[in-house]
Amino acid sequence: MKIKPTKSERAFDIVNTIIMIAVVIICLYPLWYVLVASFSDGNLVSQGKVTIWIKGFNVDAYKKALATPYMGTAYANTVFYSFAGVALSMIFTALGAYPLSKKRLRGRKILTIFITFTMWFNAGLMPTFITYRAYGLLDSRLGVLASGLVSTFYVMIMRNSFEAVPEALEESMKLDGASDFKVFWHIYLPLCVPTLMTLTLYYFVQRWNTYFWPMIILQTEELVPLQVILKKLVVEMSGLYENMNEMDVTTITKENMVYATMTLAVVPMLLLYPFIQRFFVKGITVGAVKG
Repeated sequence: MKIKPTKSERAFDIVNTIIMIAVVIICLYPLWYVLVASFSDGNLVSQGKVTIWIKGFNVDAYKKALATPYMGTAYANTVFYSFAGVALSMIFTALGAYPLSKKRLRGRKILTIFITFTMWFNAGLMPTFITYRAYGLLDSRLGVLASGLVSTFYVMIMRNSFEAVPEALEESMKLDGASDFKVFWHIYLPLCVPTLMTLTLYYFVQRWNTYFWPMIILQTEELVPLQVILKKLVVEMSGLYENMNEMDVTTITKENMVYATMTLAVVPMLLLYPFIQRFFVKGITVGAVKG
């Protein structure tokens, strides 16, 4: 028998729904405005006449942004840094978490303490920069890939996920003569796919959006990622406007260029998220709760 909700419960549901709708609108409107403004007439955007819908539709800002020197190269660099960096990060994260999940590992507690210590304390910017310079990693792709290679927090999540796998499965494979690597590859990785996919997206977002460290160590324009150029646009208000001629000014403004570049930068995130979103709840729950 279905219980009829009381008036107070219905009122709570209505208020809660209204609040959630308002929160969704507040969160989505900035993204919607960037998209609308990037396709609108630049003069109307500057005059504040573009709010919800596209006015004076044109794609001149996108054409100009994509035709700007180093824009295509920067986009390709970002794609390379993101995918290659995520692959390396997941390899080292999984290989680091697997031994820590084994009680038979000697000095396991001490190693865990040393590793988790880095979550709160690190060498700092200047010592890290000096280390990179000593190893010849400045102004190189390898230096960008090496930065943020492994997150201690993600290693702990991955370790807890491995610990949740029944030891009986490992013992059965060991009886058949399987090595630790085969157990890791055929048992642990397939059973921890939700956590792996969740951490992959986290690493990808981190890699895609990073700009500070590449801005510090890179001097060659051909190596900079898209986010460095976007930072110059938004913060320094330079980079794309020097090449705008009089014909561009009639339909393109600085705001147009910024919004178009922002849209180009966020599109991969929007395309990737729906494919991995279903792994989020299970991946984080399994990785965060021990047992």
